Order: sequence, then structure tokens, then C-alpha cells
Amino acid sequence: MSAPAPSPLAIVDAKPLPRQDEVLTDAALAFVAELHRRFTPRRDELLARRGERRAEIARTSTLDFLPETAAIRADDSWKVAPAPAALNDRRVEITGPTDRKMTVNALNSGAKVWLADFEDASAPTWENVILGQLNLIDAYERRIDFTDPRTGKSYALKPAGELATVVTRPRGWHLNERHLQLDGVPVPGALVDFGLYFFHNAQRLIDLGKGPYFYLPKTESHLEARLWNDVFVFAQDYVGIPQGTVRATVLIETITAAYEMEEILYELRDHASGLNAGRWDYLFSIVKNFRDGGSKFVLPDRNAVTMTAPFMRAYTELLVRTCHKRGAHAIGGMAAFIPSRRDAEVNKVAFEKVKADKDREANDGFDGSWVAHPDLVPIAMDSFDAVLGERPNQKDRLREDVSVAAGDLIAIDTLDATPTYDGLRNAVAVGIRYIEAWLRGMGAVAIFNLMEDAATAEISRSQIWQWINADVVFENGEHATAALARTVAAEELAAIREEIGAEAFASGRWQQAHDLLLQVSLDQDYADFLTLPAYEQLRG
Repeated sequence: MSAPAPSPLAIVDAKPLPRQDEVLTDAALAFVAELHRRFTPRRDELLARRGERRAEIARTSTLDFLPETAAIRADDSWKVAPAPAALNDRRVEITGPTDRKMTVNALNSGAKVWLADFEDASAPTWENVILGQLNLIDAYERRIDFTDPRTGKSYALKPAGELATVVTRPRGWHLNERHLQLDGVPVPGALVDFGLYFFHNAQRLIDLGKGPYFYLPKTESHLEARLWNDVFVFAQDYVGIPQGTVRATVLIETITAAYEMEEILYELRDHASGLNAGRWDYLFSIVKNFRDGGSKFVLPDRNAVTMTAPFMRAYTELLVRTCHKRGAHAIGGMAAFIPSRRDAEVNKVAFEKVKADKDREANDGFDGSWVAHPDLVPIAMDSFDAVLGERPNQKDRLREDVSVAAGDLIAIDTLDATPTYDGLRNAVAVGIRYIEAWLRGMGAVAIFNLMEDAATAEISRSQIWQWINADVVFENGEHATAALARTVAAEELAAIREEIGAEAFASGRWQQAHDLLLQVSLDQDYADFLTLPAYEQLRG
């Protein structure tokens, strides 16, 4: 008797969406199911390993480069695969979610690359997950347009040669997709986002002279990079495209990954195209991992921790040196400013800061950098044009002058800044405002002239937690306590109600956001990711 056929994926508790059958085809779902069967058990083992490593950091309050992979670091002979033409010049990349308007505007922005985001800039409602996939298919088929219902303005794609190259960011390994299950077990969101996009678009992209390119978020070790590499190998064989067609850029946004940059590139070497240096998730990871480490690991206000802080400078310079040693692109951090249509002076000051930041990155050896808004593309482009000229990148600049010791990456106490009361208030205000929008399905949110995503909320709530547990005393003499956080949160909630009016307040998710922020900021049992309890409350 033959074995029974494998169970198909079940779509669970999901409202049908327009044209979803174009994304959720039987063949695409069979592919995602096969990814789930083959790779979710290893995903689960690696998540358990994260917990074990965190416990070791709690015990030792230190990290070091791995002795067991020293031979990989010492071997100067290996390089990552050469960049495909579509990813050779990455001097400016724009980031944003895959809603229809953003898809058109990002592709048209003049940036070299668009990071099409299913991760931190997208709240993972079923609608965002599935219609985001549909928008990308439509973009490649050139059947996408958008008319703003508020202004009546229409948006359509520019000629193909003027469009940004798409690099898609799936969700991190820790998040599940509750609406797709196999035998009652949810499929990891990473495999859903990767699987649907790859299955539908790999050949389409090859036909367009490009390929299936990815950003890999929240990676914590080279073993997690190895898992992704195995996914890529299997996926390329499954659909019958050449090995090495996939390219992946890894975000070095966890403190543990910063100690394994070379090993991460090595594991992905046939599919690697670069590493990226971010800020908020990286700082969040430092707090999360060293939250038991005492006062020397206490971070000041998030805006006081710039990329010029000594331990951040060590991280970014090591990243550039590592990438260029191995033939990979080094991509810099985000310029998150949202230009004001009403205040030219605010714009002038902010644009000068953006220019200084991008000038620094270009002069440090980065090959490109991120912006959050199309108006910032020319500023960043000018900074990199001034250094690169007609060259597509500066990977020949090896930065052999850089020498980073293990302790340099966690020398938090070299910062000449301390937490402030205003910093606490800002963390609470931004946290409530972001979480409220996320619970309504918005992952990229303009708050106080900055484009914020889930990483913002993570560092905000982590700093509140850290300051309380370290018994920080602010400059006004007040101690960081749970009671103070509750008082500030109540005041911020009242201020929001006053600002937007009772009707808008009642129709939003403000109280829920307030309560969730306090939950993850005050619970003694620190939640690994804010988005885990938040996802339980996300409708749709």
C-alpha cells in the first residue's frame, strides 16, 4: 500500500482577498509546504539555540569571535560570488512596505535598489502579506498603477531602465504565519514570504535581466545563515533555475551576528551579495543580550547613540573591512527623516544631518546606504557620487587600517551620555504611537518627522525596561521605576487624545497600544520580541 499524500497547507481564519488565488495557487502552496517540512525543524532548533546563547551571555556578560571558526576567518582565499549586474551599483537604497502606492513610488524613486519589506516596515496582516505579493507580481508584469483617493493623483511606473532593483525582505525566523498551517502547525513567516515571492517571481526576474534578491533580517549566527543557504539551494533546484541565481544581503542587526560576519558570508558565499549595518535593531539586540550586565551596558537615549559612538564605529568599520575583504557590498544605515511640507527650516537642518551622515558612510568605504523617503534619494546619491564617481562601488577599498578587538563591539560605557527624563518620555510617546498604528496594520509610520518601523518600538520598550531594571536616576533626580513609566504613559495617552480628538481616539487602538507597551516594558520576564505578543492582538 502506498503512503498517503502529504497534507496540503490549510488557510486558517483568513478573510478571502481580491485576486488571492493568483498568489495562493496549488503549486505555490505545495512549494511552501515542502519548505516547511524540510526546514522548520531546523528553524526550531536554531531558535532554541538562541535561548541557550542568551543564557551564556547572561552568565558571562561578554562575547568573543568564535574559536571554532577561526580557520574560516584566517583563510584569505575565499570570496563571495561576484555581484550580478543588477546589484553591482547599490549606492542608494530606499526602503518601505509593499503596499501599492509605495511599490510604484519606490520603483520610480531614482534609488538603485528598493528594499521591498515584509518585515519591520509591514505589520503582518493577511492582507499585507498576500496583497504585497500581488503588488510585486503586478509590478514585474507592468500592470500596476495607483490613484490616491484623497488627492486624485495618479502614479504609474517609469520605463524599465529607470526602475529600482527589488531586494525583498521576508520576516525573521522567530515569527510564524498563523493563517497558513500544515497539520495544525503554523508555517514560519520567513518561509511564507520567501516561498511565495520566489515561486512566482524567480523566472520572471531572470527574464527581466535580474533575479530573486533578498535581505535577511534578525540573523543571530552563521548557522542561521547556513539554513538560509540550504533553503536557497533547494528552492533553485525545485523551480529549475541555476544555482547562484539567488542573492542575499544579511542585516547585521544583532550583536551576536557582529561577531560572525565573515562566517555568515562564508555560509552564503555562493549566494551572498553583502552585509548591512543598521542601528535600532542592533541597539535593541545589545540591550536584550546584556540586560543582566549591570550599569556598564546601560544605553543613553536612543538619539544620543549615533553611528559615531565608539562601539558603533567599531561595528561599522569592521563590517566594511569584512565585506570588502570577501568581495561583498557594505551597505550603510537608514536616513529616516520625513521632509515637512510646512517647515523649510526643519528640512534644512535635517537635510544637513542626512548629508553629513551619508558623507561619513561614503568616506568610510560603504558602497551604498538607505533612505526612507524619495526626497532623500538625491542627497544620499550626491554623497556617494562624490566618492564613487562612475565606479559602481568601492569594494577595492579594503580598509586594512581597521582593527577591532572583541571588547570594542560591546564597550557601551565609552559613551559620554546618560539616560534622560525626556528620553523616557520620548520612548513612551513613540512606542505608543507606533504600536497603535501597527495594531491597525501599518508597519511604516511617520512619527515626529521620522519614518519609524518595528525596530523603533523594540529599542523604545527595551530602553524603558533596561532603565527601570538598572535603577537609573535621571538628571531631574527621578528614579526610573515602573510607577514613573505608568505615569508618563498615562500623560502621553491623554496628550494624544487631546491632540487628535475624542472621536479619532475612540476609533483607534490607543488604549490597547498603551497597555501592550507597558506590558513589554515592565514585565520582569523580558519578551524576546515585541512583535510576538503584538501579533496575537493583530486583527486580520
